[in-house]
Amino acid sequence: MKKNVLVLAVAALGATYAVAADPAKIDWSAVPAKTVTLFYPGQSSHEWLTSKAHKGASKVKAGRACVSCHDGDDEEKELGSKLVKAGPLEPMPVAGKNGWVDLHVQAAYDDKNAYMRFQWKTQNSFPGIEHQYLRFDGKEWNVYGYPKLDKVVQEGKQPGIYEDRMSVMLDDGKVADFGKQGCWLTCHDGERDMANQFTKEEVQANALLQAVKRKDVRKYLPISRTDPADWKTGKSLDEINQAKADGKFVELMQWRAHRSNPVGMTDDGYVLEWRNGDAGKNMFGNNKDAKTHLPKFMWDASKVGYKAITADQLRKADHFLTREKNAVPFDPAAGWKEGDMIPYYVTSREDAKGSAADNNAISEWKDGMWTYVLVRPLGLSNPDDKALKEGGVYNVGFAVHDDNITTRGHFVSFNKTLGLGAKADIEAVKLK
Repeated sequence: MKKNVLVLAVAALGATYAVAADPAKIDWSAVPAKTVTLFYPGQSSHEWLTSKAHKGASKVKAGRACVSCHDGDDEEKELGSKLVKAGPLEPMPVAGKNGWVDLHVQAAYDDKNAYMRFQWKTQNSFPGIEHQYLRFDGKEWNVYGYPKLDKVVQEGKQPGIYEDRMSVMLDDGKVADFGKQGCWLTCHDGERDMANQFTKEEVQANALLQAVKRKDVRKYLPISRTDPADWKTGKSLDEINQAKADGKFVELMQWRAHRSNPVGMTDDGYVLEWRNGDAGKNMFGNNKDAKTHLPKFMWDASKVGYKAITADQLRKADHFLTREKNAVPFDPAAGWKEGDMIPYYVTSREDAKGSAADNNAISEWKDGMWTYVLVRPLGLSNPDDKALKEGGVYNVGFAVHDDNITTRGHFVSFNKTLGLGAKADIEAVKLK
């Protein structure tokens, strides 16, 4: 298996994406670094913050910020080490899961872009670049591999396969309490893998989720509900659209080691009534045809030497399926054998369009550590973006998904501030 996974999209960026500096040539040794400890949160939802189970609930209700009580890397490490174990906030502990990770953060900007560089050590001795597959069982193609919090993995019925991920939440001060509570403002009971998880019937009975055509419950802001503590309630679409127009949403940028890393991009989204993707089309799509239930694409054997892989080949090479690089339309008559596997997602830089395609990335895994640079244009004016500007100060929250896990199984930070040429917890320096 390759021990060094490197994706450089600089040549592909060019003037089209308005990159002023070459991100690969920034002298990061001259940029100040800050270490932020991220910890495992378990099921500590927004509702839990104000419940009797939380000792600091009265302070939260009084408007105090989380960091007014929790301040210091040692405390974050203690919290994570406690919450990752079986207990009131972790009903399904993952064996061997670490409770915290140190994230090294640097930031810079020029006349066109902001650049944020992140480094963190992975728990495993290999990069988490594998994701779910479609596996042929001799008759049908079914999903193979699930994140470790899923019951089928816990019971040993499916292997734990899920990509590493790095997320940045960003607010420009327009979302009430995000600067105090950070990502906990978006994390609620009822969501996937959280306490009192939704049922299909409850989603179908929810007017808001039906209006926005959603089939489950994901991150949302309390202002999108008539009862901020109950996801089953919901405001009207007119009210949601007005909140969005007023900028009362949180930016969510996610770098994905399998679904965006291969094409040098970071996907772009926002949180309001749900965890939404930006307008346009992002860089990955489902590879299973909804009508035929067959894969849409397979590997081009003339380019990579195979049309599919098997489970024993996992983590022994890069297994990205990229439409314009190594994929061809699926051939049902290609002599498929039981155990053949094709990626569940296909990536494409050429197909990525609109606001969803704003963000670029450079990423490398080497000697047990990911290094990832987020490249985001300044001054975006899309209605689903927060515009970064020189002199601006922003609330930010960071998350890392590691060890084949998703949803609440990530590591998270308390709220920090990012300043572009301004005083903040993390200060982006101007490139010359």
